[in-house]
Amino acid sequence: MKDFKLKLVLSILSAIVFSFIFILLAFALPIKNEQTIAPMKPKGKLEQVSQSLKNK
Repeated sequence: MKDFKLKLVLSILSAIVFSFIFILLAFALPIKNEQTIAPMKPKGKLEQVSQSLKNK
């Protein structure tokens, strides 16, 4: 019975440590999204009007 309890405690502790490592990695290594997308030139009159209203 002691062996079973020891295995249970060790598995719970290892799961906590494993998840804690991934939580720390999520904060330590943030995803950098530095891709800049060039704005497309409007093709039609409606797109030009829409673009000019967005830029105001």
